[in-house]
Amino acid sequence: MTPRHFGVLPTGEAVELYTVANASGASAEVLTYGCIVRSLRVPDREGRLSDVALGFDSLQAYVEGRAYHGAVVGRIAGRVGAGRLLVDGHELRLPLNDGPNHMHGGRRGLDRRVWSALPTAAPPGASSLRLSYVSKNGEQGYPGCVSITVTYTLTAANALVVETEAASDRPTPVSLTHHGYFNLAGEGSGTVLDHELSVNAEAYVPADDSMAPSDRRESVEGRGADLRRPRRLGDALPDIDGAHGDLYLLRAAGEPLPAAPTPAASVSDPASGRVLLVSTNEACLQVYTGVELKGTRAGKSGVPYGPHAGLCLECEGYPHAGRTDAFGDILVRPGLPQSRRTVYAFATDRKVHSPQPA
Repeated sequence: MTPRHFGVLPTGEAVELYTVANASGASAEVLTYGCIVRSLRVPDREGRLSDVALGFDSLQAYVEGRAYHGAVVGRIAGRVGAGRLLVDGHELRLPLNDGPNHMHGGRRGLDRRVWSALPTAAPPGASSLRLSYVSKNGEQGYPGCVSITVTYTLTAANALVVETEAASDRPTPVSLTHHGYFNLAGEGSGTVLDHELSVNAEAYVPADDSMAPSDRRESVEGRGADLRRPRRLGDALPDIDGAHGDLYLLRAAGEPLPAAPTPAASVSDPASGRVLLVSTNEACLQVYTGVELKGTRAGKSGVPYGPHAGLCLECEGYPHAGRTDAFGDILVRPGLPQSRRTVYAFATDRKVHSPQPA
């Protein structure tokens, strides 16, 4: 797994690109900038490989962009209302970078850092890349020095496994997610409005007027957020608030996180026959329909990414640490590291199977 040079940041830091491939020819390209998955090539029902991840050909496009294409975001994924959290009874105020909210770790979160990368052992027919970064005390307003690793594994069965680990020298909130935009018909092929989406969740958290989580658990029954049965995304959008997507609660109130991933969502594209099965041991799933993509920047195929050019399925913890215990705990404490796993398993409608952890 020999890296190639991808570019140099204004800071003078070099960014490398690694290719993770499996024995059947599927592959993913990963940048050391932001742990970005730049491309992800998987087969359709006829066995033809196409890139299903939105991304760019230049480092400059990622530096100038604000849509988090393919990156790992944090320290906290999602919006923190008013930037205020509670850590062991003490109020933490994070800098605001999204109107009245703190979002995705701040103006220079983990998506805008250069990570160290090292190929690591993988199961037969698979390959893995481990990336690491040390987030210093006070970075983007967060307490504690946190050692973070992200491991990408492309399995022999065409599953992209995302494993995160975090250890801290003091109590601090950590909730990471992979912010990949998927288009199962192929990036640059148009919108995902014909994709069929289902989410394995009985409850969700409505957003407030600023798009921050409201801290209320509500049933999806009778709501636009109800995706327990597959729906064509284009048909569901008029029922979804702002056509944006919702934050789903994957666990019952007080239910501990499972050790192994459980099914969270599925997406299918009738045209290509590709199917994406998502499983995770996280507490939440944020669905984002890509409604705010502006179409001002062309992707790898030369086609601009406009609204709904890709779909994000962000497996994460609940962002409001300390405000409520019912949605799970994202605090990392000394001697108690955090470990999470999400599986994006690709199949086709000729052979659909449940995603299995690596």
